[in-house]
Amino acid sequence: MTASLRQGVISAALAYALWGLFPLYFKHLAGVPSLEVVAHRIVWCLLLMVGVLSVMRRWAWLGPVLRSPKVLAAFTASALLLSANWLTYVWAVQHDHVLDASLGYFINPLVNVALGYFFLHERPRPAQWAAVGLAAAGVLWLTLQTGRLPWVALILAGSFGVYGLLRKIAVLGALEGLVLECLVVAPAAIIGLAWWGHQGHGALSSGDTGLIGLLLLAGPLTAAPLLLFAAGARRIPMATLGLLQYISPSIQFMLGVWLYQEPFSAARVLGFGLIWAALAVYSAEGWWRSRQPVNT
Repeated sequence: MTASLRQGVISAALAYALWGLFPLYFKHLAGVPSLEVVAHRIVWCLLLMVGVLSVMRRWAWLGPVLRSPKVLAAFTASALLLSANWLTYVWAVQHDHVLDASLGYFINPLVNVALGYFFLHERPRPAQWAAVGLAAAGVLWLTLQTGRLPWVALILAGSFGVYGLLRKIAVLGALEGLVLECLVVAPAAIIGLAWWGHQGHGALSSGDTGLIGLLLLAGPLTAAPLLLFAAGARRIPMATLGLLQYISPSIQFMLGVWLYQEPFSAARVLGFGLIWAALAVYSAEGWWRSRQPVNT
């Protein structure tokens, strides 16, 4: 393994590990409403990323983007999807649905296969369709056993899948794109924080120093894994990145079962097992394809 590849693997693995540990952070903010937590995340992440891009002197993209209604519309859509994803995730962690959140990110790669077929006219291979079918069977089983759709998982997987689809065809890189998305939703976040503060309900006005410090950490905790991911993704093959992405939901799953002791009945074991089998098929097929010689 070359030094560049090793550095890429380490960077991407750290990014996914940090994302997997997010429940530890959001559990400490259980006393702050989920919407307010997301507003803090948007504002402090924006301020930090503005500082990063200023140091890097990477602002040449902003002028052309602001003059392009098409680009602004696309990033407004992606910003709303990302905000919905963040809100659902924070709510899930705060309300003891960490397992459902992990399920959402387990099935996300298979949702991407379906989205690629319907919107990008990609042709999934038979093994990929088999993986999607197994995952659908797992979701159906969980629905029949609980009497309701695993809506947290489906919203997380669907919102992040469509978000990824929009970003796949976007004209901006990861850092610039995140700054623009935060800029789009920051006015609403700032107005919300100001209103809660004015009413005396906001964490900044009524919380103690420790709570305020935790909220301010939302900026670096959002930006750090993104920067690590961007550094890693440039250096490693997509097949390797695809395997590393399971680090995050695996950590979340272990936290949900062993730390937070969320219910994990035999029926849920079977549902998760079908989805894990789907991921095994999907990952093995992708790894096998990556090892085949390219026909020229």
